[in-house]
Amino acid sequence: MKKTIFLLSVISVFIISCGNSGSEGQPNPSMFGGNQGQRTTSVETSTIEMGTIAEQVRSYGNVKAQSVVSVVPQVSNRITDLYVDLGDTVRQGQILAKIYDATFRDQLTQARSQVEQSHIALRRDSSEFTRQQLLNERNLTSESELDIARASYQNSLAQLESARSSLSQALENLNNTEVKAPVNGVIISRALEAGDIANTGTELFQIASTNGYESRIYLPIQDWKAIQIGQKVNLRVSNESGVSARGIVSRKSPQLDATTGLGEVVITLTQTGDTIYPGVLVENVINITTKDRAIIVPRSALVEQVETVINPETNTIDLERTYSVFVSQGDSIAERRPLELGIEQGDKIEVLAGLIPEDRIIVTGQSGLEDGSRISVASGERFQAPEERQIEGESNGNRMGAGQNPLANMSEEERTAARQKMQGMSPEERMVFLRELRANQDSTADSTSN
Repeated sequence: MKKTIFLLSVISVFIISCGNSGSEGQPNPSMFGGNQGQRTTSVETSTIEMGTIAEQVRSYGNVKAQSVVSVVPQVSNRITDLYVDLGDTVRQGQILAKIYDATFRDQLTQARSQVEQSHIALRRDSSEFTRQQLLNERNLTSESELDIARASYQNSLAQLESARSSLSQALENLNNTEVKAPVNGVIISRALEAGDIANTGTELFQIASTNGYESRIYLPIQDWKAIQIGQKVNLRVSNESGVSARGIVSRKSPQLDATTGLGEVVITLTQTGDTIYPGVLVENVINITTKDRAIIVPRSALVEQVETVINPETNTIDLERTYSVFVSQGDSIAERRPLELGIEQGDKIEVLAGLIPEDRIIVTGQSGLEDGSRISVASGERFQAPEERQIEGESNGNRMGAGQNPLANMSEEERTAARQKMQGMSPEERMVFLRELRANQDSTADSTSN
């Protein structure tokens, strides 16, 4: 009896299962592992690029002259003349400005007079000292008188030396009223105007040496450690697409700045273009490592997967990121390929493992794919913006579309008259009235086209 009940139950389940098959008696494909119902995704594919890729360090800095000299007045007084302006090329020793010198001329005259007086006093005291020596040799004077004469002579000699020093200083001050260029170069800064007071220690001009240009950049520790002396650098002005200048890494600071944590790197320009000037902002691109014949994919083709992992040691949540691409198999199946990535350069990434040069990767439409998804490979035209299309009735002369307002093709007078007629109508009567207007306009358009 129990066996009979069990067999009846099995038969019932089988009948119910068959009854849930296809609507027309066809078997359910899912029962046999089929994928006839799987959605097909349109994608765009691209070949693998084999080329050169470089690991780069990019940083912005200003171009400046290798040597910038500050011109500071050595005397203080009013500026009477300025002989140069910004951008002027000067040579060493050229007069740049003139400072009022009447006071210094008076000081020079006074110093010369003092020297002359010191000469007279020295000759007098020298003669007296000589006379006292002769008298002392004959025992005609005392030792004290000889000592007084010696002291007077030595004092006059010291005063002469002091007067000569004052004369040299006065002459130098007078010469310093002419502010001269200490080096050959170009004027890049002027702080004062004619009539201003020039003070010692206050910068009047800045002169940039024409020997060459350099750019200084400041990098975080990882990039700073990777930089080596002698590496080649391409420099690009911010509003230009191509290379504006070339240079090499000439100097590197041996330590990081304690405040910012950045390390200084000095780049000497070896080749400059027409847009390179002192002070211009440039992007410095330093190639750290360069690889030839590398497998390169665009960043946009990558599919990123982020997994949350709990670190049991620190009890913190870490994020593990993995990257993959989808490869087209027979232009019908998408295969997921996990990747091992290498150098990144802009929107290009090197693939170390996971692809071969013969693969065709999916570059558009891959975001919703899974491993084994059905795909339909389309050309780039399928992914362009759709063109504008005419709506129904628009291409058939002036014939009205089904939902178009018949008042739109009326003149202002006709439209006003029609609205006055519809004011006292019910919604149903208004719909009938508009339908009749539309039919009349369609018949008029047909007769006109015929």
